[in-house]
Amino acid sequence: MKIARIKNASLVETYAIVSDDGKRLITRPEIQDQTGIPIPSSIKEFMFKGWLDEVKEHQRKLEYAHMVEETELLAPLPNPPKIICLAFNYYDHAKDAGLTPSDEPVIFMKPRTTLNSPYSNIVCPSFVKRLDYEAEIAAIIGKDTKKASIEQSVDSIFGYMILHDVSARDIQFKDKQFTRGKSIDTFAPCGPWITTKDEISDPQNLAIVTKVNGELRQKSSSVNMVIPIKKIISSLSSIMTMEEGDIISTGTPAGVAMSMKEPKYLKDGDIVEISIEHLGTIRNRVVFQ
Repeated sequence: MKIARIKNASLVETYAIVSDDGKRLITRPEIQDQTGIPIPSSIKEFMFKGWLDEVKEHQRKLEYAHMVEETELLAPLPNPPKIICLAFNYYDHAKDAGLTPSDEPVIFMKPRTTLNSPYSNIVCPSFVKRLDYEAEIAAIIGKDTKKASIEQSVDSIFGYMILHDVSARDIQFKDKQFTRGKSIDTFAPCGPWITTKDEISDPQNLAIVTKVNGELRQKSSSVNMVIPIKKIISSLSSIMTMEEGDIISTGTPAGVAMSMKEPKYLKDGDIVEISIEHLGTIRNRVVFQ
């Protein structure tokens, strides 16, 4: 099932279920009317407190009355407890950077103020000169998890979405660490919705494509991930509690601007489009201010 956070025609924030083909949706009030289930107003409660499982029993009879393209999609999860990101977690990306990938997650955090809608502008301060793109698969944690084994960690995953880890490389290189250059407001467009894990038969075999103004920049697959998602969660849960609603962004493949012989950093007006197999597409314009 695909769950989206939206603004409806009256500009009221709510949530919706998206059809399998990603083209139509049904809103929360309509789900209630058609199923008789008094689902909560909070998307987090709907996803994590058992209500989604009840609605799934009625999924076949749902009528998707609205076109997705006529709706404003928002970042699927408001106010996640944590956004944890991995560095150099793809063999091809690490090779491009001349690094040997670690067998343990190398992590940094992005604040939740970086979260951005799947089709909204990436707003970049004018002092940034080396703005880069990173297409990533993000796993959404569905229940609090501590010290999970690799196999147990799968049970803690609710679903997946796309996350664009936008990066100001000049700040990153100056600081010699990642956080400040990746923490600017709007630097984490994500979505377009959360796809529940039962729809993803193998998260380690998803095609990843990034285009800038239609030009192919990244073309890879999660098969190239150094540390698979279930091992990432197990490793992280050994040192910190994975909380319901946490976002874990699992790293980016080769093809980022900084690894090019002649880097093609993002410019004002550029359109970045990221598509990940079974998860959808997000598309954002870069605006320097």
